[in-house]
Amino acid sequence: MRSWYPPVAGVLVALLLSGCSSIPADPDGTLAQIEQSGELTVGVAVHPPFTTVPDGHDEDPRGSDIELVRGFAERLGAEPTWVVGGEEELITQLEEGEIDLLVGGFTKKHPGLKTVGATRPYGTTEQGGKEVELVMAVVPGENALLTELEHYLDGVQ
Repeated sequence: MRSWYPPVAGVLVALLLSGCSSIPADPDGTLAQIEQSGELTVGVAVHPPFTTVPDGHDEDPRGSDIELVRGFAERLGAEPTWVVGGEEELITQLEEGEIDLLVGGFTKKHPGLKTVGATRPYGTTEQGGKEVELVMAVVPGENALLTELEHYLDGVQ
């Protein structure tokens, strides 16, 4: 007796995949927009040594997260535009798509990052005598951007 399951399953998988233009996807097209405009808008919450802001208003932020973002922007053919602010304000801007990426020494367990897209851990730091994992955040649901950022971070570790 011959089973119909494998051929039918193969056809169903092919049909499902044919409807997918690209996986992962950005419903709002954030990654494509960054690549087309050449601008990556980055929220910066001050948290030395990951992110610092010089006294001069004309100077860009500094720190280890900033250097990672510069490399990522270069990979995308974009220039970072820095938006410095408080964590809560920046998380709201990220949720609303006003910024593309958020950095500032955020830990994996930061409560404010539950509503946005957080990367896999890219490093660790000590906090309260414990080692904690560091993450960056992107606009919620923009999985192509998140995946591209994670690939970049994986490559520089």
